[in-house]
Amino acid sequence: MNFRWVAEETPGARWRAQFERSWPSYRAWFVKEGDGARPDLATCRHSLRAFMPELVPLWEGLVALSQDGAVAARMLSLYRPTPYLAGCSQAVWIRGEPMLVRNYDYHPAACEGTFLLSAWHETRVLAASECLWGALDGMNEHGLVAALSFGGSRAVGDGFGIPLILRYLLEFCRTVGEAAAVLRRVPSHMAYNVSLLDAVGDFAVASVAPGREATVRREAVAVNHQRPIEWSEYERLTQSAERERFLQERLRDEGLTREAFLALFLEPPLHTRHYDRGLGTLYTAVYQPRGLCAEYVWPGARRSLSFAEFQEGGITVPLGP
Repeated sequence: MNFRWVAEETPGARWRAQFERSWPSYRAWFVKEGDGARPDLATCRHSLRAFMPELVPLWEGLVALSQDGAVAARMLSLYRPTPYLAGCSQAVWIRGEPMLVRNYDYHPAACEGTFLLSAWHETRVLAASECLWGALDGMNEHGLVAALSFGGSRAVGDGFGIPLILRYLLEFCRTVGEAAAVLRRVPSHMAYNVSLLDAVGDFAVASVAPGREATVRREAVAVNHQRPIEWSEYERLTQSAERERFLQERLRDEGLTREAFLALFLEPPLHTRHYDRGLGTLYTAVYQPRGLCAEYVWPGARRSLSFAEFQEGGITVPLGP
């Protein structure tokens, strides 16, 4: 799989190129259940204005840049998008220099593979791109880190795709407290766990789901279920409870070093090769909010960068069976 690091302060030629590469797949995904299953443009616009009005000018600019009219506008709003599932294991390390480490588990063909450094709202953001302007995980220049994992529920309701909510957090929040307030206010269309960490070392996991208020706990570990477990078949398939216990036990090990903790994410049960199920580990991301540094790690490969020293480039990573 190919991954690339791109810097573009405001959406322009590079965003347009990503759109052209990805739009056929995204359009097919958007109408997968039929065009009528997705909200109309007026509903999408109204919802964005109601919950994340600061994003509306950017959304309108991206729609114009896409040159693809109402279908692109509706998809880019990410309001009640087509349901989708992903894996993920993530945990916060707070001994010494805090960091958030996470594995993103998904189907290789459905991952953009782009880590974008931008400044869309006068705040620099480094994030793994999803849905062309959303974020799977990332960090802003204030040291706020956010990462998502699917919450293990079939429920689908009114709300936004979580990648856009993460983008909103990274664009406009500075602390875990500010981000938690947004997650309580902005509805998510499916269940997710959002790991948060900031520059002062505050951390939390926010559990969101359609039709109920978000819960925010001072916890270090997030995987693919909420409490209580709602979808037992999915939990067994992804070994979510096992991964949670594994991480919690390792974090209690006082002899565990920082590098040994990171190495855990490159081996089972955290690292998985179930790519045929859409649940293979595509990358391991490490965010350090005090130093504003990030690393992207694979077995046998690593890329380190920071806001101060960001170099564009790419890497091709073999994904085994």
